[in-house]
Amino acid sequence: MVMLKTAQRIGLASAIALLASLSALAQTSNWNIDPAHSTAQFTVRHLGISNVTGNFTKVTGSVVLNEKDSTQSQVSASIDASSVDTRVEMRDKDLRSPNFFDVEKYPTIEFKSKRMVSVGGKLQVIGDLTIHGTTHEVTLDVDGPTPEMSDPWGNSRRGISATTTINRKDFNLVYNNLLKTGEAAVGDNVKIQIDAEMVKKK
Repeated sequence: MVMLKTAQRIGLASAIALLASLSALAQTSNWNIDPAHSTAQFTVRHLGISNVTGNFTKVTGSVVLNEKDSTQSQVSASIDASSVDTRVEMRDKDLRSPNFFDVEKYPTIEFKSKRMVSVGGKLQVIGDLTIHGTTHEVTLDVDGPTPEMSDPWGNSRRGISATTTINRKDFNLVYNNLLKTGEAAVGDNVKIQIDAEMVKKK
C-alpha cells in the first residue's frame, strides 16, 4: 500500500511537471528577423563638431517571444560587418579595413541575450555583444514588440526597436587620426539603434 501511494505521488508530480512544461511551450512563439526590413544604425561624433550616421544593412537573427512574460524571451542577432554603409565609399572601405572592423578577419557582429528585465514598464535586454572578436555585456533599451499583424501574404509580423551606447575602444576599435589640435577625428562613444521586423515561424 505504501509503495502504491508513493508511485501515485510520483506519477502525479510527473504529470504536473509535464503540464507545466506544455503550458510554457504554449506561451512562446518563434520569430525570424526579416533582413529586408531591418537595419542597425550607428551614430558617432566627427571632429567633435557633428554626428555622422551609418547603417549595417544585413541583419539576421531569431527571437523566442514569451507571450505571458516578455522578460522570459530570448534574442539572437547577427550583423554582416561588410554591409556597413555611410554613403561615402572611401569611408566605408576604411571601416571594412583592419583600421576598424577588419571584416576579412571578423565578418560578423553578434548579439545574444542573457536576461531581460522590465524597468518602468519598458523592456531592457541584457546580453553579450561581440564586435571585432571582442565580447562585452551591453544593455539594450527596447520599444515593442508591436502587436502581431498579418501582411498581405498571410505572414504574421511584429516590430521592435532597441537602443544602446557603447565605447568603441572597449571592443578594440582603437584606430584614430588626431588633428593638429589634438582632437580625435572619430569620437569614442557610439550610439546604436536597431530596428527589426520579425516574421513568425510557421
